[in-house]
Amino acid sequence: MRIAQVLLADYDAEVRSTQRLFERLPAADKATWKPHEKSMELGKLAMHVAALPGFGAMILSTQTLDTGQQRPPSFPYEGATQAAAIFSETSAKTRSILEAISDEEMEQPWQLQFHDRVFFKGSRILAYRTMFFNHLVHHRAQLGVYLRLLNIPIPGLYGPSADEPINLG
Repeated sequence: MRIAQVLLADYDAEVRSTQRLFERLPAADKATWKPHEKSMELGKLAMHVAALPGFGAMILSTQTLDTGQQRPPSFPYEGATQAAAIFSETSAKTRSILEAISDEEMEQPWQLQFHDRVFFKGSRILAYRTMFFNHLVHHRAQLGVYLRLLNIPIPGLYGPSADEPINLG
């Protein structure tokens, strides 16, 4: 079995969970809300999650990213529909690349740097898992906390939630 086949099962599950959470995002009038002065604004966090698969695509399709030369795209938050559409586009692109990548390509070195300062140097699969995939799950969880604090029902992501309990009869 190829490495990508294993990663795709996890990827597809997390994409579905993220899409379910995006269905609950509030209107654009909540874009600047944040739970704490040190927290990211809801709109910025939602759009960061929406754009993150683009970072995964970059890891899978390049050998290095110099953030001093190339910055990831930034999108203003216009509401759930727009965030979900961007996430759908970026996650589909990443899935397509992941589907086609060979084990040899996954084992190639990948590097994240800012001009001459190197922040990460390791295999592409390690960069994908730690810098993209875990990063996506982390920020999606933060978004779930934001929704809870706004009293928006949370979908069950790994099973039932307090808002969507299992009915055992």
